[in-house]
Amino acid sequence: MDEHALRELIEDVEAGRLSRRAWLQLMIRVGVTAPMAARMLASSGIARAQSKGPAFTPTRRGGGGTLRLLNWQAPTMLNPHLSTGLKDTTAARLFHEPLASFDAEGNLVPILAADIPSVDNGGLAKDGTWVIWNLKKGVTWHDGRPFSADDVVFNWQYSADPATAATSVGLYRDLKRVEKLHDHAVKVVFPKPTPFWADPFCGNAGMLIPRHLFEPYHGSKSREAPSNLRPVGTGPYRVVDFKPGDMVRAEINSSYRVVNRPFFDAVELKGGGDAVSTARAVLQTGEYDLAFGLQVEDEILRRLEQVGKGRLIITPSSAVEHIQCNFADPWKEVDGERSNVKAPHPLLTDAAVRAALGLLVDRATIQEQIYGRLGQATANFLNMPARFVSANTAWEFSVDKANHVLESAGWKRGGDGVRAKDGKRLKLLYQTATNAPRQKVQAIIKQACAKAGIEIELKAVVASVFFSSDPANPDTYRHFYADLQQYNTRLGRPDPKLFMEQYTSWRIASRENKWSGSNTTRWRNEEYDRLWKTADTEMDPVKRAAMFIRMNDLIVQNVAVIPLFRWNEAVAASTSLQGISPSPWEGYLWTVASWVRQLAAPRTGA
Repeated sequence: MDEHALRELIEDVEAGRLSRRAWLQLMIRVGVTAPMAARMLASSGIARAQSKGPAFTPTRRGGGGTLRLLNWQAPTMLNPHLSTGLKDTTAARLFHEPLASFDAEGNLVPILAADIPSVDNGGLAKDGTWVIWNLKKGVTWHDGRPFSADDVVFNWQYSADPATAATSVGLYRDLKRVEKLHDHAVKVVFPKPTPFWADPFCGNAGMLIPRHLFEPYHGSKSREAPSNLRPVGTGPYRVVDFKPGDMVRAEINSSYRVVNRPFFDAVELKGGGDAVSTARAVLQTGEYDLAFGLQVEDEILRRLEQVGKGRLIITPSSAVEHIQCNFADPWKEVDGERSNVKAPHPLLTDAAVRAALGLLVDRATIQEQIYGRLGQATANFLNMPARFVSANTAWEFSVDKANHVLESAGWKRGGDGVRAKDGKRLKLLYQTATNAPRQKVQAIIKQACAKAGIEIELKAVVASVFFSSDPANPDTYRHFYADLQQYNTRLGRPDPKLFMEQYTSWRIASRENKWSGSNTTRWRNEEYDRLWKTADTEMDPVKRAAMFIRMNDLIVQNVAVIPLFRWNEAVAASTSLQGISPSPWEGYLWTVASWVRQLAAPRTGA
């Protein structure tokens, strides 16, 4: 196929005349591999999936006005290495970029990298012990300073330093070294065979920050850096104003490296409120262009869609809504902190109590009455990619069985109907973020627990507080000063290594690591730790998948977590907004530079 014909086909994809799937099939027929075909589209700046409606290709940068985004979970941190959830990484993606991203199929797409390393092009060792990343030339930070290999090396040093207490530490701490080959190439060397070598510097957790601004705040001063809240990145937009817990305002990056991108002159990302009002602001009033985090009853969303000002975009997600059991005592202070592993939980360390709780979650009712299209009941914590999904688990709702389990374990009902054993009443505090559907889930579970003699006290924490990165705030989910808590978490990459590390013993959240550790349950299991370490170097994909399946089974069967459902990600988008390319690993804003507004064509004639 000659260059002219290839260019015409790419233009057909960009114009919406040819689907991405049809493009891939055509390329495979002429001898181009699927990953290479995907990279060819990515290098052209084409979105990975077409939205409904006609396509529009901008012929110049800017001119699109203001893109108005809404997320009821407001961001509190714009340094991706210190972020504590999707609310922060979503906002940071306006400004910061990784070397490569993952499209919907899990293929690597070059962002700041010039190409994707492979064994064939000499960029990757066969045993996964090193990888060479070539960087795009001519890329600058928002302040005009050149982006170079020095910045990549610094990001490793910054995140790997325990004193930084980076939430991304799992990607970088075990690297043997990251060395500068020249200004536009780095070599990442792993200390052992590394099956998923694309973990560091890729995806949302791989977003890069500039060395020249963060070097003075390396280590223990990491939270003091002004650029945590005033980001300087390489992305399509520059920060104008940021009010943590409220709003981010950004303007177009006039030096962005992609021709004729971005289309919008400015972006406003508003946070706060609640999920229903967030959906209404797009689907009913048209006040905003796109809204994230629609944890809203499906019945409400269907009614709002009928107004016709917006549409729902629903895609499979790697996120799992789950309840965590606290294995440490949240009411006893040890070494200046509650929920310390030195103080086992007085009730939840009893396996019978946890087993009963697992039987008291009515997933069918939760899905049918609350989430509908947006959730799919599951017994697994790890639900994606398919080769890692366990077939060994099952969920069951049975108040009778829960009563039998507790009675057999010696938990006897008192005069008030609440069970007790050895002088301890079976009363638990169950917390989650303030959100109407989650409060309905809490109510359903509380009602079932009461029938089994478990008293549940409910607590709802404002989302901006619950998901805050503030180490001094006792109400964050990482402090976990409650007995049970509910939220969702996602992989962030098409490999479960980092996702499943959150239940290893060395990732326990504590005062020492400023509560940045991802193991908030404080659950510890030697077999789990051993499996994770083995899988970390296992190059046989079949054996490795079996190990992660076993890890999933351990946390589910030990009831460290109670999976509720896997999310189908939903956003509300204006009917005029085009080019949105959701990825279960990246979210939505990873392609924001290619978004456009397709205005209605003017009428002609009388």
